[in-house]
Amino acid sequence: MAYFLPGARFRHALAEAVARGVRVILLLQGRVEYFFLHHASRALYGSLLDAGIQIQEYHKSFLHAKVAVIDSYWATVGSSNIDPFSLLMAREANVVVEDKAFALELRASLMQLIERGARSVASASWSKQPLLARVLAWLSYGIFRVSTGVLGYAKEQENG
Repeated sequence: MAYFLPGARFRHALAEAVARGVRVILLLQGRVEYFFLHHASRALYGSLLDAGIQIQEYHKSFLHAKVAVIDSYWATVGSSNIDPFSLLMAREANVVVEDKAFALELRASLMQLIERGARSVASASWSKQPLLARVLAWLSYGIFRVSTGVLGYAKEQENG
């Protein structure tokens, strides 16, 4: 996923899945393409890692895949990022595929990407990052959330 800024309910659902024994791995973009989006998404890493969610950052090239595989049976492929712009304001579409062979093939592709071009984000090293990096992440996250609210409100006013 290129831009991963899920809301609280989505983050809690991932954490609850881990608590039930589900292995949750996020393959996220590691290269900086859009400064604020990149740093804003990293503001959430600490809580995700603390919940036991594994984070892999893909650095080999830009990553714009918008896919997920659930239980090696259910998969989704589309244009939606998990962020407010994609989910609330953009015209995005995803296809859900309930086919074990497809899901397993997609999962294998994702695992190859992780093996060949991703770096694991370790909870221990993440919590020791410099104060400036943490401030930058949370400042970017705040700016992103405020701008999403303003843009979302403006769009609602146009449509309402």
